[in-house]
Amino acid sequence: MPELKKNEIFDVTCEGYTSEGMGVARIDGRAVFVRGLLFGERAEIRILKATKTAVYAKVEAIITPSECRQAPDCPAFWQCGGCMLRHMSYGEELRLKKKRVEDAVRRIGGIDLPAEEIIGADSTEGYRNKTIYTVGRIGDKAVTGFYRERSHDLVAAPDCAIESDYSRRAAAAVRRAMDGFFIPEYDPETGRGLRRLMCRFGFSSGEGQVVFVTGKGKLPHEKELLEAVLKACPETVSVLKNVNSDPGDTVLGRDYEVLYGRESIRDELCGLSFDLAPDAFYQVNRAQAEKLYLRALEYAGLSENETALDLYCGTGTITLCLARRAGRVIGAEIVESAVKNARLNAERNGIRNVEFICADAGKAASELAAHGFRPDIVVVDPPRKGLLPEVPGIIAGMEPKRIVYVSCDPGTLARDLKIFSELGYRAEKLTAVDMFPRTSHVETVCLLTHS
Repeated sequence: MPELKKNEIFDVTCEGYTSEGMGVARIDGRAVFVRGLLFGERAEIRILKATKTAVYAKVEAIITPSECRQAPDCPAFWQCGGCMLRHMSYGEELRLKKKRVEDAVRRIGGIDLPAEEIIGADSTEGYRNKTIYTVGRIGDKAVTGFYRERSHDLVAAPDCAIESDYSRRAAAAVRRAMDGFFIPEYDPETGRGLRRLMCRFGFSSGEGQVVFVTGKGKLPHEKELLEAVLKACPETVSVLKNVNSDPGDTVLGRDYEVLYGRESIRDELCGLSFDLAPDAFYQVNRAQAEKLYLRALEYAGLSENETALDLYCGTGTITLCLARRAGRVIGAEIVESAVKNARLNAERNGIRNVEFICADAGKAASELAAHGFRPDIVVVDPPRKGLLPEVPGIIAGMEPKRIVYVSCDPGTLARDLKIFSELGYRAEKLTAVDMFPRTSHVETVCLLTHS
């Protein structure tokens, strides 16, 4: 391998992308990762860091620009690290994400299965129904924003383009109140102050929720802070305080106090009404979630005589959609408040052929299998780390006809597909869904059938 040194400059051509959307070039056969470089572009780059395992560089000058290049429309683009793809056209973004899914399935899973399509978004701006801001100060001004990638440096983001208008207005009101009443930001040494701000908005219901995440002790001028939010966001129906004194990076603590209105808000998805607790999982892009769930239902191919098991069911969004087509559905979820929401959601929607279990996926599936439950279809929608090691074997032991795997990480999806293939299940269909436009993340739904 050639020795590359910091600040050396090279003339390169971009050959592809990393999973995060960084450009990949080669210098004497060695891969170099360059943020902001697009496929096919020729550029002059400067080496930033060179180790035995990876080389990083930045663009000094674009010599031959791609026709897909566009000027980033966010002032925090180069600092924030959230919307990594604002420098490329949306068409190029979709091509990148579709290829990322296919490459992972082939390289990690050993399965050559082209995606049927990538389902793009009708709108790439203002789509997030939930935002968690870090609260702090830069100079003498209160700021709400996000940590710089791989750091704890706070980047102010007062006008983040992918957040809802509700979140932006609520955050602005909090900043004004903090400055006007000298409300302290979180101090890790004392464990006191306003730490984070969580905002959630129901795009269908029009209901808003704000959660003040504080350290220990009383938050000064709590009443004035509440009044500021209600004045700026009259559609607010729920304001809570969450106490998180954990010195680590945990976002929410266990204890909630209702300061105004209800404990939860409601929203509608796929024609069903859902009650959402602040810590309950709910897809952040409602419009794309409907497209994702419709594809998952298509892959499930349920009939009214069949049974289904939905693992990692959250507040029951997929579960209740399945129940409208199946004879019986069981949902399993480890978060107690989400299970409570799921049961209330089933009751509110008049769905009676469904039940919910509060347990982790492995335990729930294992206990059901021990009691002789044999679902026709199993749906899994795990967190980014994918299925727990024991879960694929337990699912396969239940001998379902079909498995529908919904994933937010192509790498762990591919890993689990390989495991399922060794257990007799073949990946048959694959669709990518752009749930998070302008970021590097992509959602996938895959159909597996018993071979």
